[in-house]
Amino acid sequence: MPIAIGFGALALLFIIGVPVFAAFFGFNIIAALGLMGPQGLSIFAASILDTSMTSELVTVPLFILLGELLFRSGCITILFDAVDDIVGRIRGRQYVIVVLISVLLGALSGSAVAVAAMLGKTVMSEAMERGGDKRLLAGLVLGGACLAPIIPPSFLIVLIGMLSGTSISALLAAGVLPGLVAGLLFFAYVQFLLWRDPSRDMTSSPDKLRGPMWKAVISLLPFSIVIFAVLGLILLGIATPNEAAACGVFGALAVAAIYGKLSVRMILDSLKGAILMSAMILLIMAASKVLTQLLAFSGLTRDLVAFLTALDMPTVMVLILLMIIPFVLCMFLDQIALLLILIPIYTPLLDTFGFDPLVFWTLFLLNLTLGAITPPFGYALFALGSASPREVSLRDIYGASWPFIGLILLTLVLVWAVPGLATWLPSQL
Repeated sequence: MPIAIGFGALALLFIIGVPVFAAFFGFNIIAALGLMGPQGLSIFAASILDTSMTSELVTVPLFILLGELLFRSGCITILFDAVDDIVGRIRGRQYVIVVLISVLLGALSGSAVAVAAMLGKTVMSEAMERGGDKRLLAGLVLGGACLAPIIPPSFLIVLIGMLSGTSISALLAAGVLPGLVAGLLFFAYVQFLLWRDPSRDMTSSPDKLRGPMWKAVISLLPFSIVIFAVLGLILLGIATPNEAAACGVFGALAVAAIYGKLSVRMILDSLKGAILMSAMILLIMAASKVLTQLLAFSGLTRDLVAFLTALDMPTVMVLILLMIIPFVLCMFLDQIALLLILIPIYTPLLDTFGFDPLVFWTLFLLNLTLGAITPPFGYALFALGSASPREVSLRDIYGASWPFIGLILLTLVLVWAVPGLATWLPSQL
């Protein structure tokens, strides 16, 4: 009963717009008082201390700082131009650019909202000026935003690893192939639409003068510094996620310097943004520690395991049920909020039903990415709405999201049917 009252209070706090970390602390206070009385509040200090001393948490602010440096330095504009030159005149060139840059940005940032805003301001605006279909472009931007948390570096992957006790290095590697598969599905979808309706192709529009492809490839080489520093060092077994994240930050600084974008102002702005986000996540992680302890004390997790076992459902039906819950909730709740609510509950279920942790948490992460683009409250929907041209309405963006929600769901099915998509790369570590 106290837990039920606490969850009701938590939902009310979300509805009235209370920040995630504050809402969770409010929930924890109500639940602790209801379960253990005033003495239950003593667990807060221990949880905050335990969280602040967790070494793996260093990865989170470093990944956030990496994304801040790349976006605030303006290096992404160079990335756009280089990919544009490489793509050339293939069918649906501007659409393909959105797909390719989404994959590249996924490897350079972990923020779905940032990717949606950046693509909306640049590629989408340019493509619409050339006669591009606004709904298809909006859908591609939203689909591309989904790839950012899947393809490392991603602080969401780090949080899942820490909360579930799964290897962070393995989870980072597990997201690569599913992210690439989703990108290929986006590409195939565009080519299918253009095959059915060639009038939507923009290659007949006047193009800007393009430089030689070799120059474009050379201009992309500095970005490989960041990708190798983060993912390459982990896959080669040279660095831990913490060390790789630190190398990635230095790589981002090197890229900004190579392109002449490095400045004290840019560094300070990046540090400010990273500090604010990291402080919020630290508080959220502390709240998660308390929540895990309260769930264990209340016996809710034990009762849930017993309930699902008593249903005697096939394992695949249990998996579908566990995936439907975050899919529905992510339409209304923040991604980090869902992590805190569901991971402490789900973790004991993996051993009970024999789920592979890498496959399960990769599927879970794919589900979370849907939250950013699923109406009515997906964050990326509003980020794109504010960054895109005025003729693109929120109704257009909502309508554009559904085909790409379907493609992400197809990626989910493929990862479940072919577990090697999530497990092969980590097995090479």
